[in-house]
Amino acid sequence: MWKPALSIRIAESPRDKSRLAAPIGHILDLARDAGIQGISMRASGVSVTSSHAEVRAVAREVHQRGLSVSMVTGDLALAINNHQATAAIRGIQPYLALSEMLGARLVRIMVHTDDDIPYVQRAADLARERGISLVQQTHWGSLAETVDDALYLMHRIGRSNVGLTFEPANLLAAGSAYSGDAIKRLAPHLLNVYFQNVCLDEASPIKFATKTKGGVGVRFAPLVCAEGIDVRPIVSALREVGYDSWFTVHQPLLPGQTLAKAVMAAGQFLTEASSH
Repeated sequence: MWKPALSIRIAESPRDKSRLAAPIGHILDLARDAGIQGISMRASGVSVTSSHAEVRAVAREVHQRGLSVSMVTGDLALAINNHQATAAIRGIQPYLALSEMLGARLVRIMVHTDDDIPYVQRAADLARERGISLVQQTHWGSLAETVDDALYLMHRIGRSNVGLTFEPANLLAAGSAYSGDAIKRLAPHLLNVYFQNVCLDEASPIKFATKTKGGVGVRFAPLVCAEGIDVRPIVSALREVGYDSWFTVHQPLLPGQTLAKAVMAAGQFLTEASSH
């Protein structure tokens, strides 16, 4: 069975991904009380530019609550997915060091072009020496925007410690398969699962800048929403392929939603998903 995790994206300021809107200790308390076991750490919490003292303090707060860090997104560019997002693979050592200090075994990367692939391979070789895996999310604007893209990318990289974070909302926006069949095809490479719920909405000001379809309007929805993504076939497929890593709610705070209620909803969603 997979392990329930929460991305600290849920506590980021809506207009500023560089900082948290609540103290990290409060977020961790809410996550623990909601039955969550892992925290997907982003630069808003701690990053490669943080001092060792800051990283150790966050690691201590996480572990004091009996939680683990599921994955590290080591800088803001990776979280935003801007033109600097691939810098991490060109200088991976600080990201590996941050992961080790936090006790994480997964480090998020981003691959945008064919020119990035040799850098991923070298980064993966360095990560293997530390027992760490690099993880590319199925994400707009990357070489893993669709299921076919992601499979081809994994083939080209050819490293056993480079895998995928399955994230259905981005696949949906790119016009790709995004549910049970996608899970089954990607299963050999799955190291993490992210879930954020969206509805396609041409009128929405929120756009996913896909390579395949251009800017695609999406509207964030509650984790359980009839108009959004049905998690049940995803869960069924994960069971079928024997997936046993992290299942992470990667949902932003919705309008009018308090942090406490959002984390509680995430915990309930993860509990119910595991019981389907």
